[in-house]
Amino acid sequence: MRTLIRWAGDDPAREGLLDTPSRVVRAYEEFFAGYSVDPADVLRRTFSEIEGYDEMVVLKDIRFESHCEHHLAPILGKAHVGYLPRRRVVGISKLARLVQAYAKRLQIQEKMTAQIANAIQEVLQPAGVAVVIEAAHQCMTTRGVHKPGATMVTSQMLGAFRDDQSTRREFLAIISDGGTGHLHNV
Repeated sequence: MRTLIRWAGDDPAREGLLDTPSRVVRAYEEFFAGYSVDPADVLRRTFSEIEGYDEMVVLKDIRFESHCEHHLAPILGKAHVGYLPRRRVVGISKLARLVQAYAKRLQIQEKMTAQIANAIQEVLQPAGVAVVIEAAHQCMTTRGVHKPGATMVTSQMLGAFRDDQSTRREFLAIISDGGTGHLHNV
């Protein structure tokens, strides 16, 4: 960090920068805490007393912060996660923790979307999984092309969400922003 501060043109011995390297280390420990989390473990505790419930379980607007693996710039967004349980459900906080486990790693959005969906499919073995992520990438908004306000949308549909258009449409209607339906073309 001292080398980067010097490279930027400042003096790492300046009073305001003396503690910056240790602050950055602590920040990075928080930013990248997902590497110390096993996503499968997050989902392992499930509940089977569901009275035959087999309709969609959806947790939407899961806010996350991640970092681009190409520039280490922030990715700020929200994830929408849904699945069709067979015999077991997971606590909804676990879905948010799963998103966080993958977000707190160096990422590209496409990979993160697939990782979340694949983890749910592998551990819960539901009839289907749907994940949609909407995010702003600071590597594009604050540098390079400088396009603030641009949002990237990715989706991963597995099982019934991929095979059954009505199931997919129902999920997209549930997560659509304010009923505008702007996600219906995903």
